[in-house]
Amino acid sequence: MQERLVDRHPEVPADQLVAQMVPPPMFDEVSFASYIPDSKEPSQAAAVRKAEEFAGQVAKIRKAASKKSLFGKRKQVTGAGLYLDGGFGVGKTHLLASIFHSSPAPKSFGTFGELTNVVGALGFANAVQRLSADSVLCIDEFELDDPGDTMLVSRLLTELSAAGVSIAATSNTLPGQLGEGRFAAQDFLREIKKLGAIFEAVRVDGPDYRHRDLPPAPEPVSPEDLGERATGATGSTLDEFDALLKHLSTLHPSKYGALISGVSSVFISNVHPVTDQAVALRIVVLADRLYDASVPVTVSGAKLDEIFSAEMLEGGYRKKYLRAISRLLALSRFEVPA
Repeated sequence: MQERLVDRHPEVPADQLVAQMVPPPMFDEVSFASYIPDSKEPSQAAAVRKAEEFAGQVAKIRKAASKKSLFGKRKQVTGAGLYLDGGFGVGKTHLLASIFHSSPAPKSFGTFGELTNVVGALGFANAVQRLSADSVLCIDEFELDDPGDTMLVSRLLTELSAAGVSIAATSNTLPGQLGEGRFAAQDFLREIKKLGAIFEAVRVDGPDYRHRDLPPAPEPVSPEDLGERATGATGSTLDEFDALLKHLSTLHPSKYGALISGVSSVFISNVHPVTDQAVALRIVVLADRLYDASVPVTVSGAKLDEIFSAEMLEGGYRKKYLRAISRLLALSRFEVPA
């Protein structure tokens, strides 16, 4: 019988959320040496050097923090901060994962959304206590979508940095411009400036490698062909688009990774553009988890680059939606295992 994601109801203990804060499997073996800079984009080679230097700083700061003063107290040291800013698919996550792998344990790696989920699940004080032991906290896709997240993360990173935890982050927006165009509240803008002061910003330019020298993404298949392909793919799931979206609304986004755990490929029928913001943001999280796990995606209905309406692509979450499209298109080119 064909398996469906809508029949899965994962439970993820709060402690497991922390244990899962590691780079996605596709970045398990990456290093600074394995990053191949584009010769036409000098900022990429410069970013590799900066990231490698930062990893060295992390180790020195952790070593200094472990030393005790004459009175037996640990020395107060402040963590370093690095912010890799650039477009989609220029290798920022590769460099961030390389920083993680090069830094002493304990250490944590997660997307901005995963970090806020962990804080929400553990509570602020508990999250600070657990993360304060890290040498480095790596935050991928750093985006501030509302004042609540801004205040929370600003306070969290300020406390962690003061505790000697170094912070490395990636985004498509410079730290001083986070939240621009979405909120004008003075408190929000003040918190943004605090966050920007933590980081040294490094630009990484270049075209999206996920689509570099590649043919256009495959066209959606017919409903009949979709069913046949799903049946022939061991470990696959087949879901109707609207039913899947309804199921996602019943799960906390922190469970989306567990939702697709063990799935070899995902098939979705009757895809159509979405116009509801809450629904679209759930698709973004699912796309991130599928991309992290390198799960191929095949659909019928609308093209994957039409999954968000034109109106939504012109709104404040434009970058999130474009990132999701980039990732879904990449997954649509993956070979489906038999």
